[in-house]
Amino acid sequence: MTKEVTYENMDLLRFTTAGSVDDGKSTLIGRLLYDSKAIFEDQLDAIEKSSEMRGDENVNLALLTDGLKAEREQGITIDVAYRYFATPRRKFIIADTPGHIQYTRNMVTGASTADLAIILIDARKGVIEQTCRHAFIASLLKIEHLVVCVNKMDLVDYKESVFDEIVEAFSAFASRLHVSDIKFIPISALHGDNVVDKSDKMPWYQGASLLFTLETAYIGSDANHVDARFPIQWVIRPQSKEHHDFRGFAGRIAAGVFKPGDEVIALPSGFTSRVKDVRTFEGPLEEAFHPMSVTITLEDEIDISRGDMLAKPNNIPEIGQDIELMICWFSEKKLQPRGKYLIKHTSRDAKCLVKEIRYKVDINTLHKIESDLEVSLNDIARIQIRTTQPLFYDSYNKNRNTGSVILIDEFTHNTVAAGMII
Repeated sequence: MTKEVTYENMDLLRFTTAGSVDDGKSTLIGRLLYDSKAIFEDQLDAIEKSSEMRGDENVNLALLTDGLKAEREQGITIDVAYRYFATPRRKFIIADTPGHIQYTRNMVTGASTADLAIILIDARKGVIEQTCRHAFIASLLKIEHLVVCVNKMDLVDYKESVFDEIVEAFSAFASRLHVSDIKFIPISALHGDNVVDKSDKMPWYQGASLLFTLETAYIGSDANHVDARFPIQWVIRPQSKEHHDFRGFAGRIAAGVFKPGDEVIALPSGFTSRVKDVRTFEGPLEEAFHPMSVTITLEDEIDISRGDMLAKPNNIPEIGQDIELMICWFSEKKLQPRGKYLIKHTSRDAKCLVKEIRYKVDINTLHKIESDLEVSLNDIARIQIRTTQPLFYDSYNKNRNTGSVILIDEFTHNTVAAGMII
């Protein structure tokens, strides 16, 4: 008997778009939403009126995602815009990220939770510095799947030779990155060629349309189901008559699988116990896995608090206070050598000291810069920190959830950097 597919249990794909200014990211997303019938009539009426008032020749689908006044005035994307839509096969969350160099931090924010990245290339311009920058950031953030859309093919007469040159140039650069799955699609976002439906204007292209590629991208093996990690977010003690002795540990599973009877170890105490049950608001579960949010109860009374972690005794994370990070700097205030910052890792909060700035990365050439160690807004650098409390972590390449941190200014409480543990 087959399980009925409903909206609630449909597979979810999070993807981000990246590309240089005017490559057509917002138009592409607008076309995806428009051609897949994911726009309400009043939304369509609104952008038709806006397009007419602006004097646009066609309906400007970019207005669906460019919501800020400054974005509409300049015709660019400034902030990260999230859009949601679904097809009969899958649900999607789109992060439309900016193309400008000065908004690199916004791209990092939008791409940090993505399973797949769409990188747009203008067919007339080919692979440029911004293309390399976005591909490197996608690789740095461990996005396993890249879809390279060569846009504006209508402006180069749909020539196969133009597409082939771009594929060759991008492939040469991507060979130095850690990306396992790259697909290339020639499109025209303005006219809808190969976006939702296959185009008859490029018979030489035998691949799938963009939407079909998104619907069928396999992400099941991307999550880490081997290393069981459960950061504790909240200790539940109702102390009511009905649940007088209940003591559960709530949180979001960061990796692996937990089920009743499993032996677990609590960190940092090192005490062991067994899982009594795993439950959600709807009731007990036979097993739970990433990214489910659950409450776990144990057979033994162990002192566990927020920021602690449950793992399997034969497979515990790294435990340490001296941490190596690759960071993207978000703040207009420069990184201070020997500076002190707040650090947030899973559900654990601590303070840290920047011990050393090792080098910056030229993300257009991937070369290390060791002569200039001044880390400013949007720079990517490798640093070493020491934390006031031990962290329970894996490398970012092994687990994006337990391998990522954010640094926070201890006075303004602004997030100043996103970090990936090496």
